Amino acid sequence: MSDWPYDKVCIYGAGAIGAWIGTHLGQLGCAVSVVARGATLDALRQHGLRCREGGVERKVTVRASADAAGIGVQDLVVLAVKAPAVAGIARQIRPLLDPQTVVLTAMNGVPWWFFEGFGDKLAGTRLNAVDPRGEIAQAIPTAHIIGCVVHASSALLEPGYAQHHFGKRLIIGEPSGAKTGRVQQLAAMLTGAGFETELSAQIQKDIWYKLWGNMTVNPISALTGATTDLILDDPLVRGFISSVMLEAREIGARIGIPILQQPENRHEVTRKLGAFKTSMLQDVEAGRPVELDALVTVVQELGALTRVATPNTDILLGLARLQARVRKLY
Repeated sequence: MSDWPYDKVCIYGAGAIGAWIGTHLGQLGCAVSVVARGATLDALRQHGLRCREGGVERKVTVRASADAAGIGVQDLVVLAVKAPAVAGIARQIRPLLDPQTVVLTAMNGVPWWFFEGFGDKLAGTRLNAVDPRGEIAQAIPTAHIIGCVVHASSALLEPGYAQHHFGKRLIIGEPSGAKTGRVQQLAAMLTGAGFETELSAQIQKDIWYKLWGNMTVNPISALTGATTDLILDDPLVRGFISSVMLEAREIGARIGIPILQQPENRHEVTRKLGAFKTSMLQDVEAGRPVELDALVTVVQELGALTRVATPNTDILLGLARLQARVRKLY
């Protein structure tokens, strides 16, 4: 039993980021559970949840189950899955939730709750690209949600065992932007666990800013197999990326999340990270479904909603989607 208000924590998605977050929370003293299947479930039961970071191996004993009913109601659920998996998880997550449970969405891309508490005329709009039938919103009501933007790089060494490379920054915030007691308590707990935690007054802006960089580099890396340094070193590819980013920047301006930077400013940020494989390239190489809809299809949809032409985004989406379909990853 920890001294933190979120003592019972369930990691839903024990991949690279989920394992990294889970081991930190377990070492803080939280009672960590994990919903997993197959080889991951077997590994968790045998070895616990593990993460190598800075030359040190973190290891925590966890309660692992193949379904949420075997775990029961939690104080905090960390949803650290790839976007294509969320619809399936939403149908199974109910046993983890009571009215007070917080669901921290530590995911890439635009989430299903993006226009809750935000968006002016688009407030409450359901995005077909990420929740086409509204099933996710129905299963995980917005009242449970605290958004999270992860600025860190990790990779799986083997099931249930992650390697953290760099970055410890977590930006969290209520969809409404309110600085509620629960979000402040969660921020304090995450800071205590060793994360560089920031409270956001508009978490949608932080989501959009991260998307602005990885909606291009991720699919291009998946298409080409190139690391980020090679992608940005090619002037033709870099110019195409900038054209896509300008379309997304205009969409952001029309929904109330303007980006004042130029694409080249963001390229410099990416360059400082060195040569690395994006998460989408790692997924392609591992034969896992790719997150195209939450990263690119949703931008095309937002372009239509805001009447911003997206010809370059359309090209990127078409090529990346075709490749993913051929590989049976979409």
